[in-house]
Amino acid sequence: MKPPVDLDAPPAPDADTLAADPSVENPVAGIDQAVGDFQYDVKYEFDAGSGLNENVIRYISDVKKEADWILDFRLKAYQTFLDKPMPTHWATKDLENINFDKIRYYLAQGQKPKRTWEAQFDSEAAYSNVKDIVAKQGVIFCNSTEALREHPEIFRKWFGKVIPTGDNKFSALNSAVFSGGSFIYVPKGVKVAMPLQAYFRINAENFGQFERTLIIADEGAEVTYMEGCTAPKFSTSTLHSAVVELVALKGAKIQYITVQNWAPNVFNLVTKRAIAMEDAEVKWIDCNIGSRLTMKYPGVVLKGKRARGEVVSIALANDGQHQDTGAKMIHAADDTTSLIVSKSISVGQGRATYRGVVHIPKHLKGCKNNTECDALLINTNSRTDTYPAIVVRGDSHAVQHEASVSKVSEDMIFYMQQRGLTEAQAMSLAVNGFVNDLVRQFPMEYSVELKRLIDLEMEGSVG
Repeated sequence: MKPPVDLDAPPAPDADTLAADPSVENPVAGIDQAVGDFQYDVKYEFDAGSGLNENVIRYISDVKKEADWILDFRLKAYQTFLDKPMPTHWATKDLENINFDKIRYYLAQGQKPKRTWEAQFDSEAAYSNVKDIVAKQGVIFCNSTEALREHPEIFRKWFGKVIPTGDNKFSALNSAVFSGGSFIYVPKGVKVAMPLQAYFRINAENFGQFERTLIIADEGAEVTYMEGCTAPKFSTSTLHSAVVELVALKGAKIQYITVQNWAPNVFNLVTKRAIAMEDAEVKWIDCNIGSRLTMKYPGVVLKGKRARGEVVSIALANDGQHQDTGAKMIHAADDTTSLIVSKSISVGQGRATYRGVVHIPKHLKGCKNNTECDALLINTNSRTDTYPAIVVRGDSHAVQHEASVSKVSEDMIFYMQQRGLTEAQAMSLAVNGFVNDLVRQFPMEYSVELKRLIDLEMEGSVG
C-alpha cells in the first residue's frame, strides 16, 4: 500500500539557497534539561561497534534471533540507504555534519529489560506492568522485537506499509538497523481508558537511536499514546532517527502525543505517518524542544470517506538550534477533513521553520482543510520561515490558510517588569501565553512540564 502522492517531494525551495532518577515510576513527567543531562555508567553486553556495514546489520539480527525475512528486510533497506542521496532539499547543510562511520548503531545491556519504568534505553526497550493491565482488554503493548517474534501475523501486515523503506534516506536507515520502539494493537471496539506511555533515552556517546513504532487501532477502537525523549549533552553528534506508523481502521481513533527535550548535540530526524480509514480519526500532538536540528513532519493519509486528520505542534528553537517541523495531509477520499495548527518560538539566534503539504486531488468531493501557522520571535537575531505547499484541485473543497509572525515587544517586557517580574519571567509569560491554547490540549502532566521547560529556556535566553 503506497501513499497516493510522493510524500518526500520538497514542500519548499532548497534551503541551501537561503541566507532522572531511575527509580521514578513515570520519568516523562518531571524531565527538564538539567535532569536530562546525566549519563549512566553502563557496561554493555551487546555492542555492534562504530560504523555501518552488512556485518553490523547481521549482528543486530543475530542478537535478536530474528526470522530470515526480517534480516532480508534489513539488508535490502541497507542497500536503499546507500543508494539514496542525502535529502538536500530538506532544512539545511547541517545534515552534512552527520558522520555515519562514527555512529554506534546497536548497544544493549542485554535482551531482557533491567529497569522498572517503561523506557527505551539506547537500543532496547522495557515496559512496566501497564501492559498487563491493558492485556485484560485484549490489547497488545510491547516492543517491536517482541512483536515481531510473538505477533508476526499482526505486525507484518502493516510493517513498512505506511512508510515504505524507500520513503527517504533516514527511513531506509531506520529500516536497516531499527531496534526497540513500541507495538500496540487495540482490538475491535476496545477503548483504552489510560494513555499508554513510553520514554526514550539516549545514554551513550556517538550513538544512534532507531526505534520503530507501529500502532494499529482496529475498527471502532480508541487509544492514546504518549512518549517523552531525552539525552545527555556530548561534544560529539548524536543521531535519533525513528519511524512511526499509525493505522486507524474504520471508525477508530488514535491520539499520539510527543514531548521531546533533546540535548543540543542531537540530530533528530524522524518520519511519522498515519493511515486513517473510513470515519477514522488520527491526531498528532507534537512538542519539540532542544536538539541541534529537528526535521519532523507528521502526516496523515486520509484514505477512507469522512476520515479526519489533525496535527498540533509546538517548536522552540534556541541559540544554535533549528526546528524544521510541519505536517502533511494527503486527502484520498471524499468528505475528508484535515487541520494543521503550528506554533513556533525562536529565541536568540534560533531558527524555526514550518513546512507543510496539503494535497487534495481533482476527483474528490467535499474535502476540508484549515492550516494555521503562527511564529513568535524573541530577539532581533532570531529567524522564522514558513513554506506551505497546498495543492487543491476541483471546485467542491473548502481550504483555509493563515500565518502570522509576531515579536515580543520591549514595551510589553518593560510593562511586566514594572509589576515585579524579572525579564526571564516576563519572557516566559509572553511565550506561555502564545502557546497556551495548544498546551491545553496536552494531558495535565505534559502541559505542566511544557510550561516548566519554557521557563527554563527563557531563563537561559536573557542576561
